[in-house]
Amino acid sequence: MKQKVYAVAGNILSPLGFTAEENFRAVVEGRSGVAPQEGTFGIPEPFCASLFDRGQVAEYAAAEGITGYNLFETLLILSIRDAVRRAGIDAASSRVAFVISSIKGNVEELGEDESEVPVTVSAGHVAAFFGQNAAPLVVSNACISGLSALIHARRMLLSGQYDYVVVAGAEVQSRFIVSGFQSLKALSPEPCRPFDAERCGLNLGEAAATMVLARAEACPPDCWELVDGATRNDANHISGPSRTGEGSYKALRYVLACCDPEELAFVNVHGTSTLYNDEMESIALHRAGLSDVPLNALKGFFGHTMGAAGILESLISMQAADAGIVPGTLGFGKMGVSYPVNVCAANRTTDKHAFIKLLSGFGGCNAALLFRKGGAR
Repeated sequence: MKQKVYAVAGNILSPLGFTAEENFRAVVEGRSGVAPQEGTFGIPEPFCASLFDRGQVAEYAAAEGITGYNLFETLLILSIRDAVRRAGIDAASSRVAFVISSIKGNVEELGEDESEVPVTVSAGHVAAFFGQNAAPLVVSNACISGLSALIHARRMLLSGQYDYVVVAGAEVQSRFIVSGFQSLKALSPEPCRPFDAERCGLNLGEAAATMVLARAEACPPDCWELVDGATRNDANHISGPSRTGEGSYKALRYVLACCDPEELAFVNVHGTSTLYNDEMESIALHRAGLSDVPLNALKGFFGHTMGAAGILESLISMQAADAGIVPGTLGFGKMGVSYPVNVCAANRTTDKHAFIKLLSGFGGCNAALLFRKGGAR
């Protein structure tokens, strides 16, 4: 029988809560972590973002006995520790691999002193905390990093070298990152509005999320299978998406070979709320024959969590489908893209047991991953 890869546990830390359950409850209730920021990171221009209370994180970590790590490492350790406990695995085993996803890592300390630590070194610190001797794999592939990490972890398990892979992503915002997006005129001065006619940019966010993956000949009925995934690069532009959604369409076409659109509860899209990203996604979904499938975006709740987004948004989507819910797209009101895709403005009900997670990023990279509840078809 063909081997399957499935998720056995997960966890999310964000400004909305320090467990996956707390974060999902916030989404269902329509609560956002995005808030106006004035003078944050010493930046004179106001912006909106979903940011951790640094003091609260430090207090929580200290109470849990986690000290001596920078914020990026601390968030990863807290997220992984809870997920590993839930999975009931020996994280120090040589049959367990670690995959860490981040775009900027610990860049917030760059230039302040000599404490700046490359993401590969931070990832090593995190893996060592759990007793791992092997160096973790670090995935940094623009905004599709989280999905790229999950797709690669799936392949690692199918190779037979490992029994479990711990996939964790985290992002900490900073003056460097915010200023960079401001220079691109990509940030919205108000809470973002994915796919809306009045959208004017994205909000950044901080989070850490972990998914523990395993392989078996049969996916347990209470678990979610990672059926298949693809990354496709259309090499359109260093920061602008393809006007025809080429890479996103090709990634969707690949995973749709494993399912019928009628199976899908929804497509959880990238939905950054920038003018060109949302337009590109609507074109790609139309080309892939998914215009009628419900879609939603979670950036209005968490902001753009960058390297954590693919993992965090997949975990929220799993919980939503388990609860028979298609989450609403916070901030959406009036259709603002060329193709009338089926955007969920408010929570809807569903009885379907599969979904697609879609992401895009700078440099023309795109990724799609199909999830299906164990035993569902």
